[in-house]
Amino acid sequence: MSEGEAAPAAASEQGSRNLVMRVVAALVLAPLAIGLAYLGGVAWSLLVTLVSVGLFAEWLAVTGQGRELRAMVPGVLALLLAGFCLMAGRLDAALVVIAIGAVVVVLTSGARRNWAVAGLLYAAAAEIASVLLRLDMVKGFAALMFVLLIVWVTDIGGYFAGRSIGGPKLWVRVSPKKTWAGAIGGFVASLLVAAGFAVFEIGTTGPLLLLGAVLSVVSQLGDLFESAVKRRFGVKDSSHIIPGHGGLLDRLDGFVAAVIVAAIFGFLRGGADGVGRGLMVW
Repeated sequence: MSEGEAAPAAASEQGSRNLVMRVVAALVLAPLAIGLAYLGGVAWSLLVTLVSVGLFAEWLAVTGQGRELRAMVPGVLALLLAGFCLMAGRLDAALVVIAIGAVVVVLTSGARRNWAVAGLLYAAAAEIASVLLRLDMVKGFAALMFVLLIVWVTDIGGYFAGRSIGGPKLWVRVSPKKTWAGAIGGFVASLLVAAGFAVFEIGTTGPLLLLGAVLSVVSQLGDLFESAVKRRFGVKDSSHIIPGHGGLLDRLDGFVAAVIVAAIFGFLRGGADGVGRGLMVW
């Protein structure tokens, strides 16, 4: 085998190994997430709180502030305290804690304080949205599963459509591997999930299809946003905590964007206690 032939073969082998790792990690993590989402309450809120802390820590690492304890400590404390407030059903207190934490981060951080506080607000928005969406006892689990499945199939559909079809790149400067075929493949897959929810009468067909389409696009924009942040600081992966996936930011970027938008929709229609119903019942 020549040197020219060896390089593509090695890349193909690496890609296959990476796919296997992605599948194994998904088979372990997906049931865990679904199980805790089904339990709801403290179990789900605790998972969300710990993940939000991880998101913030990785954001600081990506932006070159991973060892800046003056930014890390107040941010982590704010997210933990906000999580406990959410577990106690005190959304108002959680918002106050996050606001105070953001002020402290601004006052104590260095030259990149804007990036530090942006990371805190990013993680906090994901934390609050994820808990509020599941809080609804009537439609909370269905709403959360809808968002999770839309994000997952958008990612999976995009991955396989992009690899099998290829074609023009979506945004080379931000994410060199993403293609228009992948984006469309993920979008179509999300519509199939939305249609499945309608078939099982978990919602109305038209609104669910529209909602699935919106969340799929938002999920992909969230992925591109995180890629843009990493490229801004010359980072490939936010961490290596998840085999085949990189870090929490790499794995959850689409979900963070989608769950925030979903929670906003649900809150505007159903209020703080009916976010799930506001999202799913039209």
